[in-house]
Amino acid sequence: FRRVLFRSLVAPAGLRSGLIKRIDEQVRLARDGKPARIQMKCNAIIDEAIIDALYQASIAGVPIDLWVRGICSLRPGVPGLSDNIRVRSVVGRFLEHSRIYAFGAGRANGSDEVWMGSADLMHRNLDRRVELLIRVTDASQKAELRNLIDLAMDEGTASWWLGPEGAWTRHHLDDSGDPLTDLQEYLIKNRQSRGGEGDVKAGTSRRGSRRARAERHG
Repeated sequence: FRRVLFRSLVAPAGLRSGLIKRIDEQVRLARDGKPARIQMKCNAIIDEAIIDALYQASIAGVPIDLWVRGICSLRPGVPGLSDNIRVRSVVGRFLEHSRIYAFGAGRANGSDEVWMGSADLMHRNLDRRVELLIRVTDASQKAELRNLIDLAMDEGTASWWLGPEGAWTRHHLDDSGDPLTDLQEYLIKNRQSRGGEGDVKAGTSRRGSRRARAERHG
């Protein structure tokens, strides 16, 4: 139980402060000339304290990628304030709800923390609800989550880009007029192609067992 608590950030007690602590750590690394990076995937960013911390990180030179499905009160690309921040939104056939918060350059000899859980960066999530983030410890899982955000931020992926004036611009065609990569469809095909892997087979087996039990009990 203590090990689980050590790997947790829980609202309303310490989730905001825990994230800001990790943002500030990336600022320290950047100022020391060490690799630093922040990646986030969530549904909304409107919390002023988090936004201020991200602005300070950008000013310090930390590259920041934010994958935000909905509301984002932060303004990326403002000279002298948020030059190092990019914001993308991917809207597709599925209503996504996963949240990922990654800190550090992800290198073997550098800082590398990845968290996932339920909390968006909104007052209701950070102050008025019990929300939970869990630190991911498996190296391959951390890399996969980081790569997922990289895919969403890639210029070859269909997405909406938030500009410094607060307007969203749709990017869905390349220079030749051909459609850019649909990230959700890509992930579906990628998962299907991995169907022979042990973890996926085990998951399928468990789902099949649950369906069989449900059918027996009718």
